[in-house]
Amino acid sequence: MTEEPTTEPTDYGPFAYLSAPNARLYRRVMRVLVTAKERFAVHVRPEQVLEALRLDGGAPVEESAVAEALDRLAQDSWGNLLAFPDSSRVTTLEDFHRRRMLYQLSRQGEVAERALAQYDASFGTRGALQAVALEDIVVLLTSLRDAARTHASAPGGRVDGAPVHQALRSLRERFTELADNAVAFMGSIQRTIDLNDADVEAFLAYKEQLIQYLERFIEDLVTRGARIAALLGEISADDVRFLATVAGEREARDATPDERATASEAARDAWLRQWAGLSAWFVSSTGRESEAKLLRSRARSAVPALLAVVRALHDRAGGRTDRTQDFLALARWFADLPDDGARHRLWRSAFALAPVRHLTVTAPTLDAWEAAELGNGTAWSEAPSVEISPQLRRTGSYERRGKPNSVVDRAASKALLAARARAENEQTAAARRRILTDGPRPLSEFGLLDPHAFRLFLGLLGDALAAMGPQGTRSQVHTSDGELTVTLTRIPGARVAVIRTPDGELSGPDHLVDIASATDAPGAPAVLGERAGELVDVSA
Repeated sequence: MTEEPTTEPTDYGPFAYLSAPNARLYRRVMRVLVTAKERFAVHVRPEQVLEALRLDGGAPVEESAVAEALDRLAQDSWGNLLAFPDSSRVTTLEDFHRRRMLYQLSRQGEVAERALAQYDASFGTRGALQAVALEDIVVLLTSLRDAARTHASAPGGRVDGAPVHQALRSLRERFTELADNAVAFMGSIQRTIDLNDADVEAFLAYKEQLIQYLERFIEDLVTRGARIAALLGEISADDVRFLATVAGEREARDATPDERATASEAARDAWLRQWAGLSAWFVSSTGRESEAKLLRSRARSAVPALLAVVRALHDRAGGRTDRTQDFLALARWFADLPDDGARHRLWRSAFALAPVRHLTVTAPTLDAWEAAELGNGTAWSEAPSVEISPQLRRTGSYERRGKPNSVVDRAASKALLAARARAENEQTAAARRRILTDGPRPLSEFGLLDPHAFRLFLGLLGDALAAMGPQGTRSQVHTSDGELTVTLTRIPGARVAVIRTPDGELSGPDHLVDIASATDAPGAPAVLGERAGELVDVSA
């Protein structure tokens, strides 16, 4: 049996300089060459490299060290650079015999530097929760849905594959950035919560912005995540296969004729797998929560965890110390004392075992201290003595004369609080009953609403509009307690509706609103939000 030849690379010479003694200088020189390549410079001279190193803010370097570093990087064992004789500026015989070289990046060296730059960028990033990426995904999915609908309406028509392919590529790029940055950001948040790498001053300085950032992303993920899930549901499996086929054929266009069919099929299968991953990220299935919902739960749980970190940092800054260190310091004091008498006195002082202990000071004692004009540094032995009752010394207790304080009866206060709570609950229930519609009803038909009912109605209307989005035509949301179901439908060409309240008038495009009691409806789903006041989009 013959062993198959391996195709794995075994020569990592371009990375060898990272472990060499002058690795910092080599890395600076390679960055200069990479910068020159980005400016489309064909080659550089040693004096140009030296000048760039003097301007990069690093440690000073000698010309001989730069020349030696360039030669070492151009050796065959490393192969980061290519060296060519420089004969363009030879004007004398001495210049001709002097060794003058031009340097440029080799292909291996360029690939190695790109890998190191990617490593530096990935190692130093803390990630971010990208609400803008969610908006871009909505736009790209809308474009792909429209392209699929156009093809479905005219199956025999010619489809321009360039916009479809570009939209899929942009969708993959934005989704990859969103997922990778979310993982990196939540990992950095977890490290901060664990207080392993928390910079106390920096964390306390930006904690408010961080919590607001999390809450804003959670809100965007609730609204745009529902919109993305709805768009994914509007693109059927046949539409997905059509889009993947168009993108695969366009990617395989540059392949050789005999390999074009195979390349197109492989590219199509890759796009189908990536689409399945995108769907699993935003759409839940039986027995499996979507990654977007898990991310929302993780971000939401990070807020109270961050507040706990703030409390811990405040406690740490407040001067709390470990009791162990106190006992160790006391043990050293005991060991340094000369005799047992001194140790007994330290024992009584440390643990308050003196024969007389006072919890109160009498008025005559306070007058005597004030008359003596004692300073903060006066020792107790030099201050006037404390006058105490002989009974306290003899019995260890002192009873204050007079009638004891009566126990405060708080029954009336508790009844008042309970009455207020019942009144508030009744007011909320009455407001909910007043805004029920008994079927779809235009906004323009809503009569005069009292302030409490109007505030509740305005909150429900705002969340239903946010779930619908600018391009939607219908949305249905549930309150967090599952008691109300709000269905909002856009009316094409609707006139302006006006709702009057004691505080003013609300005007806007007319919509059909259906506010029903979800608990009374037979078979109504109980969709509960994860925090009070949140509405969850169940269809769009």
